[in-house]
Amino acid sequence: MRSHSAPQPNGQTEGQRSRAFGWLWSAYAVSTYGTWVAFGAFPFVAVAVLDSTAFAVAVMEAAGLAVAAVVAFPLGPWVERRAKRTVMIWMDLARFLAMASVPAAYLLGVLTYLQLVVVSVVSGTASIAFTAASGAYLKYLVSGDRLLLANGRFEGTSWVATAAGPPLGGALIALLGPVVTIVANALSYLVSAVGILCIRGGDVASPRDAADQGARKLDLLGGWRYIHRDRVLRRLFFNSILVGALIMATNPILAVLLLGEYHFSALQYGLAFGIPALGGFFGARLSNPLVTRYGRHRVMTISGWLRSLPLIGLVFVQPGIAGLVTVIVVEGLLITCMGIFNPIYATERLQRTPPDHVARVLSTWTVSSRILQAGFMVIWGILATFTGTIAAIGVAGVLLLATPLLLPNRTHFVAR
Repeated sequence: MRSHSAPQPNGQTEGQRSRAFGWLWSAYAVSTYGTWVAFGAFPFVAVAVLDSTAFAVAVMEAAGLAVAAVVAFPLGPWVERRAKRTVMIWMDLARFLAMASVPAAYLLGVLTYLQLVVVSVVSGTASIAFTAASGAYLKYLVSGDRLLLANGRFEGTSWVATAAGPPLGGALIALLGPVVTIVANALSYLVSAVGILCIRGGDVASPRDAADQGARKLDLLGGWRYIHRDRVLRRLFFNSILVGALIMATNPILAVLLLGEYHFSALQYGLAFGIPALGGFFGARLSNPLVTRYGRHRVMTISGWLRSLPLIGLVFVQPGIAGLVTVIVVEGLLITCMGIFNPIYATERLQRTPPDHVARVLSTWTVSSRILQAGFMVIWGILATFTGTIAAIGVAGVLLLATPLLLPNRTHFVAR
C-alpha cells in the first residue's frame, strides 16, 4: 500500500494531491450547481420578459456559442503556457461579473436581448478556457489509473446538480422572479474561485521557448492535428460533437414548445429536466464497475449505441401531465446512458493526450463542439419556424440514430 507521505511524480505527496483534488472537486460542484439552478434562465427570461420568438431564442443561444468559440479559439496555447489554477480563478471571476450584470440591468429596467447575447459570449469564452485549464490540472493531479474514478465523480456530481438544480431554480423563479437563478449562478462562480484559491501545492504550465513564440499561430491548429493522428480520438471527437450538437439543437425549440405552446410552469419545466438527471448520477456510479467487469471498449460502445435511441421519443410530448411524464422518461433514458458513457470517453481522451497537449486538445474539442452546436441551433430554429417544433425535434431524433456508426470499433481501440 502506498504511503500517504510518499512523493509522487508531480512533486506532491498523495495526501496533498487528495486535498487539492477535494478543493477542485468542491469548486466544480459549487459552480455546477449554480449553473443548473440557472438552467434555461436565459431562454426563460427571453420568452417571459422580452417576448422573444422561437427563432430569436435559437439565435441567442447559437450566437453565444459560436462567438464564444471563435473568441476562445486561440486560448488553447495561451492556457497551456500558464499556471492552470490562475487561469481557472480569472475565468471564474469573468463569469461572475458577466452573470451579475444581468440582474443589475433587470432591476434598473434596462435589460435587453443584446445584453443576454453578450453575457452568453463572455461566459461561454471563459468556460472554454476554464475547461481546458481544469482538464490539464486534473491530469497533473490524478494518476492515470485513477482518472476513470475521478471523472466518474465529476460526472456524478454534474448529474446530481442537474437533478436538483432545475426544480430548485423553477421554484425560486416562481417565488422571487425571473432573474434570481442568474444571481445564484453568478455567486457560484465567485465561490468556485475562492475554492480554487485554497488549493496548495504545485501547478502545471508548459515552458515557453523561442520556437514556441515563432510557431504560436501554428499552435492554434495543434489540437486538431493531434486528434486527427489518433484514430480513437478522431472517431470519439466526431461522435461526441455530433451527438452534442443534435441534442443541443433541440433545447431552445423544446423550451419554446413547453413554456410557450404548452404553457408549462417554470417548476414543471425544471422537473422535466431535473428528475431524469438522477439517471445520469446512477449511470456515472455504474461506469467504473461496468468497465472493471466488461472492459472499457464494450461498455463505451453499448452505452454509446443506447444513448442514440431515446431522443426520438420527444415527438410524442403532449400538453399536461402526460407530456411532463413523457419528457421525464425520454430524458431519463438518454441521460442514464450518457452518465455511463461520458466518464469513459473523458478518461480515454485524457489518457491518449500527453500533458503538454491537453489544454490545446480540450480547447479544440470544446470550440469545435460549440461551433457545431451553434450552427445546428440556427438550422433547427429555422426548421421549427417552417415545420413546427415537434417535426424539428423528430428530425434531430432520427439523425441521432446514426451517430453510433462513428464510435471507434475494436480494431481502432487499444486498451491502455
